[in-house]
Amino acid sequence: MKNIPLLLMGCGGVGRQLLQHIVSCRSLHAQQGVHLRVIGVCDSKSLVFASDVITRELNDQTLYEVCRVKSNGSSLSALGDLGECTEYGNSESKRKVMDIAALLGKATGLAFVDCSASSETIGVLNQVVDMGCCVVLANKKPLTSIMEDYDKLVSYPRRIRHESTVGAGLPVIASLNRLLSSGDPVHRIIGSLSGTLGYVMSEVEDGKPLSEVVKAAKNLGFTEPDPRDDLSGMDVARKALILARLLGRRINLDNIKIESLYPDEMGPDAMSVEEFLASGIVSLDNDVQERVKKALLNGNVLRYVCVIEGSRCEVGIQELPKDSPLGRLRGSDNVLEIYSRCYNKQPLVIQGAGAGNDTTAAGVLADILDIQDLFP
Repeated sequence: MKNIPLLLMGCGGVGRQLLQHIVSCRSLHAQQGVHLRVIGVCDSKSLVFASDVITRELNDQTLYEVCRVKSNGSSLSALGDLGECTEYGNSESKRKVMDIAALLGKATGLAFVDCSASSETIGVLNQVVDMGCCVVLANKKPLTSIMEDYDKLVSYPRRIRHESTVGAGLPVIASLNRLLSSGDPVHRIIGSLSGTLGYVMSEVEDGKPLSEVVKAAKNLGFTEPDPRDDLSGMDVARKALILARLLGRRINLDNIKIESLYPDEMGPDAMSVEEFLASGIVSLDNDVQERVKKALLNGNVLRYVCVIEGSRCEVGIQELPKDSPLGRLRGSDNVLEIYSRCYNKQPLVIQGAGAGNDTTAAGVLADILDIQDLFP
């Protein structure tokens, strides 16, 4: 049986779902000759780890307890004394994490799994890669930091996986890597990489006012608590940057042209969420409806997409043919069209659920298993 020690950073929706997947797949992984040994879990305040990280692990009962405590909105410090694990406060957590990385990295190997949404993990990840550790990311921020941080993370390409940073569980990164490694140059990518904005644009296409669509999306749980986090386009821009860098573009976020669906005067610093939903977004309805009508007259539809082509990298609303893969998009699916030498006139199209804790966590789990050959 091959044992893969892993340390999870981030116990939000994706992190908790990952722990549940690990436990529920024990018998499947045993048939494959693999055991995922969770030696530690940390949130922004605390670290819980096995009493002996070389030989022991957090048992499944403890992992379920971690999920229960975090789903209640509490810190891991609320776990108390679980017997086989030890809890450290924030002041000592980072030092202990580095000690564990140094101990296991060169010996048996260690998978650092970042399911947080924080930039605080960048410093730790940059250090552990030199200790022989592997890195698996659902968190986009380490890959969209400055180029110096990016170069450090990808300096050992066999030891990093980040499929779930773009398109949740969809095989976007893997597909691009296969094309690039085969010498098939990718010259254009266009895609709808936000389930929220995909839903919004397909609904306004049916004639519904933007304000009503956004409110409905929020009630359905499709948006962040503040829908402007989705409508700003920043999340799509981060995904576009990850793809652009994968293609060799040495650019940063501020090099990407980003179209927000609301003006600066309606931003979080200017009005509350309640004010934005009650009066702010209503004033945007007419402009969006005019753009929808103009597109329809041209035989097109509007989609919020990222476009990467040559030196161009931008995200925003584009008119696209109705009969194209992106034009046919309905609901919250992600769709990506990839154009290369082999996929020139007819692009490689990747489509499916591009959001959700379950789908994202499944992608992270697949990434962990993908690096198993690096462990003794």
